[in-house]
Amino acid sequence: QVQLVESGGGLVQAGGSLRLSCAASGRTFSNYAMGWFRQAPGKEREFVAAISRNGVNTDHADSVKGRFTVSKDNTKKTLYLQMNSLKPEDTAVYSCAAYTAGYGSTSHVRKMQYEYNWWGQGTQVTVSS
Repeated sequence: QVQLVESGGGLVQAGGSLRLSCAASGRTFSNYAMGWFRQAPGKEREFVAAISRNGVNTDHADSVKGRFTVSKDNTKKTLYLQMNSLKPEDTAVYSCAAYTAGYGSTSHVRKMQYEYNWWGQGTQVTVSS
């Protein structure tokens, strides 16, 4: 019914930039709350950034604030994560998630994993020194 496909991951040197994309197939993409999460080896999955259902409000984890920017393009049905000034500690599998129900706050930025009902397969980001 709903598919999320991440792309844009790869190998980059510290200080470099990368832009991740998450293409969604849902008809009501513009109403989705969406977020990015990441999981490094041996660590739990953590919140990175998210955008509210109305596309107005965003939030970013303290560890990436000022370096990463989440946005979405409703015309292309795509969520983005622009990553600048990458650090080795940013190395992880990055996954996008969507809250697709047609109800719930349109302004709330969802930071918890349980707030999402659809997940992509993830894309690997590796930052070398």
